[in-house]
Amino acid sequence: MSNHYHLVLKVNREEALSLSNDDVIERWYQLYHGCILVDRYRSGEKLNAAYMFRINEIVNEWRIRLYDISWFMRSLNEFIARKANKEDNCTGKFWEGRFKSQALLDESAMLSCMMYVDLNPIRAKMVDSLLDSDFTSIQERIKQYQSFKKQSNKKKKPNETSGFTVLQQPKLLLEFGCSIDKNTIPFTLFDYLELADFSSRLIVPNKRGSVLKTTPKILAVLNIEVDSWLNTIKHFRRHYANFAGSKSSLMKCAHSHNHSWYKGSA
Repeated sequence: MSNHYHLVLKVNREEALSLSNDDVIERWYQLYHGCILVDRYRSGEKLNAAYMFRINEIVNEWRIRLYDISWFMRSLNEFIARKANKEDNCTGKFWEGRFKSQALLDESAMLSCMMYVDLNPIRAKMVDSLLDSDFTSIQERIKQYQSFKKQSNKKKKPNETSGFTVLQQPKLLLEFGCSIDKNTIPFTLFDYLELADFSSRLIVPNKRGSVLKTTPKILAVLNIEVDSWLNTIKHFRRHYANFAGSKSSLMKCAHSHNHSWYKGSA
């Protein structure tokens, strides 16, 4: 967007905790300067127990930052601010305030939040189609899917053996997969694209083509009514506070934090 951006993040705490110290150091040095003591360790110098104890403390601090959203946003916003100030030939504060975040408690919350973000340019009337929504993940996914279809539709040569073309999803985005694989989004890419097209036509009624007469598969599986879905993807940020999800998920989370309810559960 012109003055802000949205991100849907998966925090993989388990993976960060399973990394070796050397893996953590390697990842850290890809983005930041290290310290003299760790430099000596990386060079292969033999260090005594006191030095190694201090190195472990430093690496553990870096490890925590690998799954710390606040640290991630701080680093990302600083990078954007420096780039913007350089382009504008100015200095000073770039962002108006601290970032805001909402925890997604279940699959329905994740799905509606992703759709809210992907439809942002259309909802703001900046563009009329998902493919024209520059700098969005949905545009990247559609382009990759179109490329896959073109490749699949090419006629095979007479001497070419039969086989299947594997759909390659954008490398910088978390892949759609299935609920069994925890490292993928628990929906198929085709179902999500179908839902995105359906949702964009709900927001822009005069868009070319007609709205599907049947409810998209994802909504049916998650038992989400169309009217409720439309209200959520239009007003997601206002519909919830710090936590987002079904009423049962919100009540369960509220009780675990010794609260009687959270916004969206009433």
